[in-house]
Amino acid sequence: MGLRWRCRAPLGSTCPRAGGEWTDRRRGRTRQIRTRVRRTLMPIDDGVLTRASGILVGDPGVGKTCVLRALRKRLPDAGFRLTYCHNVTLGRRDFYRQLCVALGLSASATAASVFHAVSSHVHDLGRDQIHPVFLLDEAHLLHQDTLDHLHILLNYEWDSRALLSLILVGLPDLLDRLSLRRNRSLFSRMHKRLRVDPLTSADTGEYIRMRLARVGCDREIFASDAVAMLHEASLGGMRDTDRLATAALREAARRKRKLVERDAVARIIEIHTNGDTGV
Repeated sequence: MGLRWRCRAPLGSTCPRAGGEWTDRRRGRTRQIRTRVRRTLMPIDDGVLTRASGILVGDPGVGKTCVLRALRKRLPDAGFRLTYCHNVTLGRRDFYRQLCVALGLSASATAASVFHAVSSHVHDLGRDQIHPVFLLDEAHLLHQDTLDHLHILLNYEWDSRALLSLILVGLPDLLDRLSLRRNRSLFSRMHKRLRVDPLTSADTGEYIRMRLARVGCDREIFASDAVAMLHEASLGGMRDTDRLATAALREAARRKRKLVERDAVARIIEIHTNGDTGV
């Protein structure tokens, strides 16, 4: 099929490079691919640069982690310190202990002492003109006692200075939890509230073409009705699109076809729906 496919599938888990333009150079033209990741990245990037905190939600597999990777690459090293935590299914004390370890601090025994260590570290970074950014992934799984306390972590100098940006990332359930009355103190401090929506049908086609172009494909490989079927089956999720499209490519190659057609995609969807792992 003309793909540079060696150790990694062309539609694997590696996210497209979001630090620059995402382009399609077929037929000598350069065209920006309008994706949900790029649209969402800009307001988050702006929020962090202005020392704001925020929320990023979306269904599974729509590209939330791609946004975080892009933010990490775009955030300037000078003046910012980014810390990523994905294991948030802990009680308050263990959550702050984990945060201490991620920050390179000594994790003390009591909840009060580990919180003091983290908040003091944030103060020290502020004196050095460094703004810390804490990314909490899977935040919809946060224990309630941790949620009850996070707004205190954002309160410095009588709530007069934003010394820390907190970005909560999770499923849409996160918004439902934060809208509860007991979580309003934290919710009111989340100035950026963003959602990554599933890809549209047109986005799915552009996404597949862009990913294939990165591995040397300069022609159409998926028939238009095959792309439409992929979009319907994946519900616009990039992760499921990657999984199904990769399997469909293998199926077409097995049949020695140069085009992935609707029947190949239909077979893959049927196999994956029935739980067959033979593909």
